[in-house]
Amino acid sequence: MSTTTGARANRCIDTLTAVRLNTTIGRCGFALGPNAEQHLRSRLRLAQRYPPELLEETLEVASRCQFSLDSLRYEYPREIVPEGHTPASWLRELTYAGAPGRYPDGLPARVRAQIEHELALITELQYEAYFLTVADIVRFARGRGILCQGRGSAANSAVCYCLGVTEVDPARTNLLFERFISRERNEPPDIDVDFEHQRREEVMQYLYDKYGRDRAALTATVISYRPRSRCATSARRWASTPSGSSAWRAATSGGTAARCAPRAWPRPASTRVPASCATGSRWSTR
Repeated sequence: MSTTTGARANRCIDTLTAVRLNTTIGRCGFALGPNAEQHLRSRLRLAQRYPPELLEETLEVASRCQFSLDSLRYEYPREIVPEGHTPASWLRELTYAGAPGRYPDGLPARVRAQIEHELALITELQYEAYFLTVADIVRFARGRGILCQGRGSAANSAVCYCLGVTEVDPARTNLLFERFISRERNEPPDIDVDFEHQRREEVMQYLYDKYGRDRAALTATVISYRPRSRCATSARRWASTPSGSSAWRAATSGGTAARCAPRAWPRPASTRVPASCATGSRWSTR
């Protein structure tokens, strides 16, 4: 990597550091990298720095790394299935147990056929445990009086409706169940359930208590910046005043993403990191 390329990469790292600490480049101080060496070296640079036997050893280590993301499979808890039942039989029992509450005048033949169609496809694709897990969470929330409701393509499912996960009767619409689960698409279903925010913590603690903190975790959404947002965020980190930020954005608005970091601007002199900056952990995504 050339000196110019390394310096440009270093400016990008400095910008990400400022975004992570929610401050400007000039206030990051010692939180910034001391040099431009934080990058992957080319094979030529590595050969110049390390003896051949060490580089050969890295190939040996790499050859042992056989892990592939394709090998990952969903593993659902067994606690949701009582003794004497399989996931398929328990899902069927819960579905038909909830049907009378949804259809007090009797289960229409059309709906029964749809339920059988859905159960057959769910069993074939081995998604029964997923439905049972979501149904258990919703059962807990409703038992505590916590407002919740499933949404999205799950509303196409008669099974979800009978389980109490969704509130829209699919028999009253012409929605296609295969939009929710498809054999050809071969993707796991996605049931979105909204809980009232004031009591969402109760639901999370229920999951931790039921499955243990070593088997339950929160996930985060990773946001990808588009060029315009990237430039606007970078401008706030490099400029020290609102007017400077506007001028910086105007200067880079016509360029590509690679031009978002100013090439001619000098790096701010290092200063001691303010306490609020050194301990900050909030990401700014605006």
